[in-house]
Amino acid sequence: MSSPGEGRGADAGEGRGEDRYTVISADCHAGADLLDYRPYLERRYHEDFDAWASTYVNPYEDLLADSADRNWDSELRLAELEADGIVAEVVFPNTIPPFFPSGSLSAPTPTAEEFDRRWAGLRAHNRWLAEFCAAAPGRRAGVCQILLGDVEEAVREIRWAAGAGLKGGILLPGTPPGSGLPELYSRTYDPIWAVCAELGVPVNHHAGSASPPLGDEPAARAVFMVETTWFSHRALWHLVFGGAFRRHPDLRLVLTEQGSGWIPGVLDMLDYYHGRLVAAGTKAATAEAKFGAGLVSAMGAAPSQVWRDNCYVGASFMRPHEVPLRDRIGLDKIMWGSDYPHDEGTHPYTREALRLAYAGVPQGELAAMLGGNAARVYGFDLGLLDPIAAKAGPTVAEIAEPLPEPPADATSPVFARGASVRVW
Repeated sequence: MSSPGEGRGADAGEGRGEDRYTVISADCHAGADLLDYRPYLERRYHEDFDAWASTYVNPYEDLLADSADRNWDSELRLAELEADGIVAEVVFPNTIPPFFPSGSLSAPTPTAEEFDRRWAGLRAHNRWLAEFCAAAPGRRAGVCQILLGDVEEAVREIRWAAGAGLKGGILLPGTPPGSGLPELYSRTYDPIWAVCAELGVPVNHHAGSASPPLGDEPAARAVFMVETTWFSHRALWHLVFGGAFRRHPDLRLVLTEQGSGWIPGVLDMLDYYHGRLVAAGTKAATAEAKFGAGLVSAMGAAPSQVWRDNCYVGASFMRPHEVPLRDRIGLDKIMWGSDYPHDEGTHPYTREALRLAYAGVPQGELAAMLGGNAARVYGFDLGLLDPIAAKAGPTVAEIAEPLPEPPADATSPVFARGASVRVW
């Protein structure tokens, strides 16, 4: 947190000595324009890429709109984020990588025939992203993409990404029903957990990347919206009950854009089942204990303890009903995110979104959730960012003022009349 200044402009109010928050968005999205990925592909894929790109039809309206360059125009992006009060970002993918049918977060598991080309497409994105992050030193933590179908290749790519300066860690794909992949609790993935723990890079699991295909019926989109966060939450209990954190105590898991209000209740539920399952061999043996043989030695501590030791939440546009749960979630676990440049994100009304959710929250607690926690998890240098926030960040007094009315044209769910609905 730094000073001085007030107002939206970077120079407004300079010299007034007012404290400002250093805001780091733990959830932003970027990617190259489709044809701009070509130079980052291995040369042996260029001919295939040219043929594929010549017939590809982008299914996303936002990537065809005039505003699509927010995904790849570095200077425009910095200017818009600063104007919105944000000085640094964790960068998840957004555009279509080479050889993918859709965005990589929602693309179905590749077939054996597609696998090598999909890997080539992700490697191209990762190399583009490393250059994109280098264009704004210290202000972007890029998230490396991997596939789970070749663990050795994933480990090689993770090591490359860490060496290339992608501080955002990895994006963990889901293993939805029907994918043919081992479940995330499988020890098959231990080399991935091991290298992430060794290198100190977070494992990020973003919403939308774990849902099974639902077909093209009219109800499919609604069912996807209802179920997608639950499918994303599954990574938590898979890794906990699978013992990944016991075997790799330095492993860190971040669950992003999945809401946060669900966490206390789910931890209570997981602790309940843990207690019931691990009672085998004790005088207090339970009906479920016969299913829990070997679980104690395999997974170690109770789920709530694992959460406290190893897990975080990328709490994108945190909603007002979630804020009172912050102590139960863990003040040191919450990392606010804007979801820029998505329509459901808070841009260009981040200050208003923060006022709506956080007015009345003590300054120190809010400083942690808005930037301090993300700086610690992703390795941002606050010594670099605080002077930028001294001009661009929202003031403490501003965010303390309750928002009387949402902006009329705001599109983020944080402003919705029904924003108190729990999404779990």
